Amino acid sequence: MKKFLIILSFIYLFIFSETGICKESKIFLVRIDAAITPVIANFIEYSINFAEEKGAKALIIELDTPGGLVESTRKIVKSILQSNVPIIVYVSPSGARAASAGTFILLASHIAVMAPGTHVGAAHPIELTGKADKEVIKKITNDLVAWAKNLAQLRKRNVKFAEEAIRKSKSITEREALKLKVIDFIARDLNELIKKANGKIVYVRYKKIRLSFKNPDIEEIKEDLKTKLLKVLTNPNLVYFLLMLGLAGIYFEFAHPGAIFPGVIGAICLILAFTGLSVLPINYAGLALIILAGVLFFLETQITSHGFLTLGGIISLFLGSIMLFGKNPPSLKVSQPFLYTVILSFSLLFSGITYLAVKALRKKPVSGKEALIGKKGKVIEDVTPEKGKIFVEGEIWEARSESFIPKGEKVIVIKKEGLILIVKSLK
Repeated sequence: MKKFLIILSFIYLFIFSETGICKESKIFLVRIDAAITPVIANFIEYSINFAEEKGAKALIIELDTPGGLVESTRKIVKSILQSNVPIIVYVSPSGARAASAGTFILLASHIAVMAPGTHVGAAHPIELTGKADKEVIKKITNDLVAWAKNLAQLRKRNVKFAEEAIRKSKSITEREALKLKVIDFIARDLNELIKKANGKIVYVRYKKIRLSFKNPDIEEIKEDLKTKLLKVLTNPNLVYFLLMLGLAGIYFEFAHPGAIFPGVIGAICLILAFTGLSVLPINYAGLALIILAGVLFFLETQITSHGFLTLGGIISLFLGSIMLFGKNPPSLKVSQPFLYTVILSFSLLFSGITYLAVKALRKKPVSGKEALIGKKGKVIEDVTPEKGKIFVEGEIWEARSESFIPKGEKVIVIKKEGLILIVKSLK
């Protein structure tokens, strides 16, 4: 009996030990298919921390990005370098790219992998303000080159490519990347990736680790609702449209008080737009010009400017829209066809609403006491400078006149003083 218990104990320890065949290797996966923004940087940082807390064997970042913001990229790279879990960056699926910012993320990874039909590179910084700032661009380029070379040296990758990807915007395929030792291997899918990565030696926080993926259990880390919402709201096309729609709704509410619905919708759109604008890099002068355009359109309804305020509003709207995301990388700009379509549409909309508001303000009253001026009526009680009554527009009114007007005679209203109508005879 004693021998049986000892044997049973050994079997138990073997099954539940790290070398046991039933022990699973926990691997987490995150999928990034977007421009690199603060939202994406925060999500990757969260995913790395989560993988560490769960004691994961590795975290795979499946990457497909056109590039993004330098500061957000730096945050991601720092998170990777400071991670206690091996980070595998996998450019996938076929047709995906690790362009611009993606190049730095791939270089920083412990294991760099690409799927067939993918490419990496083209990391030259965007010239933000043209020829006048060539010296500034040179400094930015040199800074990025030094950063990329450090990452390549740290991970024993091709330093020459790291530099050329920035200085010459060089871009290479997965086969070229493998040949130049930019990546560790090519994998068609996650299963092949795990199989090829198993047994490889990496340095995590300068500690030598041999990857061991026995019975791998891959679990995807999903984006929470907040991340999904912010990810949607960092789409420049959507943010710009919400901003314009919000301003139009608020403007319509001011131009036509009491409509309520446009004001409510406008306020909601503005809140969502400013949520996105708080994350995206924007030109605040451009935002100010767009808001100024709304103010000018509103003032047109209050001041007689013969259309000059409307014209100023259209010019301000155009300039502000061009400037709002003007300095961003292409992936974080409003597409030009969409931009010009929205500018034209909303310029016509604002102009139309302004025209209707001005027309309504200048229109002769059709109700109330002012509407009685110019109306014809009949005397029902002799009208004198001191007293009298007339019947006009279905109502009986107190009336006065400069001369005596007998009962039954027709009169016209020429003035209103309080509740008394001043009339004159039509004879």
